[in-house]
Amino acid sequence: MTATADVASRLTELLGSHRVINAADELAAYTIDELTPRAIACPANAQEVAEVVRFAIREKLAILPLGSRSKCDMGMAPQRYDIALDMTSLRDVAHYDAGDLTLSVDAGISLRELDACLRQKGQFLPLAVPCFETSTVGGAIASGIDSALRARYGTARDFLIGAEFVDGTGNLCKSGGRVVKNVTGYDLHKLLIGSLGTLGVITRLNFRTFPLPAAYGGHVAQFATIDAAMEFRNRVESIGLPVSDLEILSPNVVAIVRAILRRDEHLVPTELNDSKWITYSTFEGNDALARRIAGELERMANASAAVSYRKLKEDEDNVLGGMLREAFEWLRWASPANLIWRFSMTGMKAQMLNTLDTIAESVRVRSGLLVRPCGVVYFALLADSDDEESVGRLARIILDVKRLIRIEQGCSTLLHVPTAIKTIAAEATQPASDTPLHQRVKQAFDPENVFAPGRIVGGI
Repeated sequence: MTATADVASRLTELLGSHRVINAADELAAYTIDELTPRAIACPANAQEVAEVVRFAIREKLAILPLGSRSKCDMGMAPQRYDIALDMTSLRDVAHYDAGDLTLSVDAGISLRELDACLRQKGQFLPLAVPCFETSTVGGAIASGIDSALRARYGTARDFLIGAEFVDGTGNLCKSGGRVVKNVTGYDLHKLLIGSLGTLGVITRLNFRTFPLPAAYGGHVAQFATIDAAMEFRNRVESIGLPVSDLEILSPNVVAIVRAILRRDEHLVPTELNDSKWITYSTFEGNDALARRIAGELERMANASAAVSYRKLKEDEDNVLGGMLREAFEWLRWASPANLIWRFSMTGMKAQMLNTLDTIAESVRVRSGLLVRPCGVVYFALLADSDDEESVGRLARIILDVKRLIRIEQGCSTLLHVPTAIKTIAAEATQPASDTPLHQRVKQAFDPENVFAPGRIVGGI
C-alpha cells in the first residue's frame, strides 16, 4: 500500500469513506505551491476536525485547513503538506440575534450565503473581501485580506468578538464570546486573523453585525497627476468626511479595470480614462447625509483641479465597487507572472508612490498602484511572461522595494509571489523584531508543528 493510500485508509476509519478523498485528480486540485496532499479530509463538525488533528499528531503529519481555496497561494510554500482539511461542510448559522447584532457561524459558510441570510434582517457583515462570491468566512479571517469597507467599519479585529478552534494538541478551544461587551480573558481569537492556518483550525466565528444603510452612493473623479489625486484624498481625510471607501487607481490599473468591464459587457464610465489617475469614493447613511457627502466630494474634487468628476449612477457604482473589492483577485491574474505587495504606512506622499513606479521601470516591468484608505497601498508588478528571465526581473526588484518601505517606516506584506521566487522573497525579508514572539505564539498554539509549517516567514 502506498503512503497516500495508507493515510486515506486510516482517515476513512475515522470519518467514513464519504468524508475522505484520495483520487489523484481531486488531490491535484488541492495542490499548493507545487505540493500535493496525500489525502483530503472533509469533516462534518468540530469533533471530527479534532479527531483528524489528533490523528495527524500521532502520525507526525502536516495539515492545511482550507475553504474555497481562493487565497491558498498566499504565504510561503509549506514545508510539509500531508492532509488537506476541507472545512466547507461546516456551514451552519449556529446563532443569530438580530436584536443584539450578534452572530455565530461555522467557518465553512460562504460569505455570499451569509450575506443573503443577514440581509433578510436588514443587516450585513462588513467583510467586503476579494473572491466574495466563493470565499468562506473562516478563509477570509485566516487570510487577513483587506476589506474594501475598512475606512468606515475597521478591520475584522474590530467586529470579530469570539472564535472556536482546534489547537495543535487536538483540543477544542474557545476565545471571546457571543456578546459585544465581552471582557472575559484575552482576545486570543484575534491572533487567528491573518495566521494562514498556522495556529489552529477555525471551526466557528462570532461577529458583531451592522444595520444596512438606508442610502448608498459612489463618486468618481479623474486627475492629470498623482499629486492632484493625492491632494483630493488628503482633503477628504483631513475634514473627516465619513466615506466608506476612497481609492486611487493608477493609469495601468484603470486599463485593467476597463478591459474587464468591456469583456463582461458592462458600460465603461467615461471617467475611467487610462491616461489619468482616478479616484473612487463611496458613502452611505440616511438620504440627507448621502447628499451632503456627495456635495462635499464634488466641491473638493473641483478644488483639487480634477479633470472631471461626478456622482455615479447606481448600476455603475455597483459594478465598479464590486470590481475594486475584487482587486487582489484580478491583479494576480493580470499577467503571466506578478508580485502583489500590500503596504501600510502613515503620512503617505505622492513622491514615495512615484518612486515605486521608478523602481518598476528600472527592470522594465509594468506596475500598478491602488491606494486605499487608512494608509494601505496595493502595488503590483506585472511581468509580460513567466519565463526565467521575466521572473528573474521580478526577483531583482524585491530588495529595492523592501528598502524603500523601510526608509518610509512602513510595513509590507507580499500577498502574491510566483512559487519560483518565494524563497528569494523570504531571504530578502529581514527578520522582524517581533519574530521571536511570533515563534513562541506558534509553539504555544501548535507545539507539534502540525499546522501549515513554514507558511509564514520565520518558520512559523
